[in-house]
Amino acid sequence: MDAILNALQRADGWILLFIQNHLRFAALTPWVVRFTKLGNHGLIWIVISILLLIPKKTRRAGVLSLVALALSLCISNLFLKNYVARVRPYEVVSGLTSLIGPMSGYSFPSGHASAGFAAAAVISKSCRKWIGWPCLALAFLLSLSRLYVGVHYPSDVICGAIIGFLIGLVLFWLFGEKKYKRRARRTRRRRRR
Repeated sequence: MDAILNALQRADGWILLFIQNHLRFAALTPWVVRFTKLGNHGLIWIVISILLLIPKKTRRAGVLSLVALALSLCISNLFLKNYVARVRPYEVVSGLTSLIGPMSGYSFPSGHASAGFAAAAVISKSCRKWIGWPCLALAFLLSLSRLYVGVHYPSDVICGAIIGFLIGLVLFWLFGEKKYKRRARRTRRRRRR
């Protein structure tokens, strides 16, 4: 098991160094740094969820999104980060620099990815595509920005996204509106044919 974890650590480090050495551009960096801060404390997702509370049609999506964010916080940030206690990559990977300075807390899983995909999963399942797809794209881009700035390993982001997406799906299937569940079932049936 140690050999597998060491190989994963080396691969994660190699990917981060590749991003730093070949994909960081002076013109892009300030924008990515500002963009990644939108996900701090789930701020952008809280704002989106509150906006969804305003129209009656999307109110349930807003409530479920806030619940998904709370669950993501508890599972990813309060439990898993402290249980796994993985050190941030810029502290371990030789030559890697963080573009946003030292971070508090541990690395695994990415809280930005977990919160983003938890909220986006609920929103994409509960709302129309013109709302859902941009939310999923936002979650994806915020997750990638954590790699760009050098504060998470790729495996942190992938696991955070999976955890968040599962939280969102479970909440939707437990508490989503029946009409959305029927639509999802019809879509699945059409795909099987």
